[in-house]
Amino acid sequence: MKGSLQTLIFAIALGVTSAVLLTGAARITAPYVEKNRQEEKIRNLLAVFEINVPAGADHEQLLSIYRANVVEPKETDDPKFYRYVPGGSGESRAVAVHFIGKGLWGPVKGFLALDPGLTTFVGVTFYEQEETPGLGGEIATKDFTDRFKGKKVRDLAGRTGIRILRSGASGPNEIDGLSGATLTCDKVQEMLNQALGQIVKEARHGE
Repeated sequence: MKGSLQTLIFAIALGVTSAVLLTGAARITAPYVEKNRQEEKIRNLLAVFEINVPAGADHEQLLSIYRANVVEPKETDDPKFYRYVPGGSGESRAVAVHFIGKGLWGPVKGFLALDPGLTTFVGVTFYEQEETPGLGGEIATKDFTDRFKGKKVRDLAGRTGIRILRSGASGPNEIDGLSGATLTCDKVQEMLNQALGQIVKEARHGE
């Protein structure tokens, strides 16, 4: 009985100590985790605008490049466009929106960039995705995202939306998908078209 009580007390003490240590570690690392998240978001936004970032650039350098070229949306803006204004010249070269969609295995975050006239894709990036490595996870590769560049927001009939096909893409708004990742590509098509639909709707409302 005495041995069992000692074991119970030891287990409770160990559990409390572990909880305290984990809580303390979480509090200590929280600022670094948030900093890394902010940095990843900035890197993706700079990438979708094709803004050059020197290899090995640290956090402060990233922020400097970002602030010199990107104008953030106001709280009242809808849609919330990030604008690429090189060197603060006043002329927007492209606009981007942040999107969050549901992938095959979890949420997918990214940026969708269009020309100022909202007719042509400038670029797309995907991050914080949980798709299958080597298959759906390839959506984050340059090989896939480059396929969107120059594609049109509308088809020849004027309908808004991008189409991701298994193969044989030929239309102005069509791209070839990833082999073996049809379901992920379907999810990507859905989330991008939701973002495009909102952009076009708000743009027409503002005319």
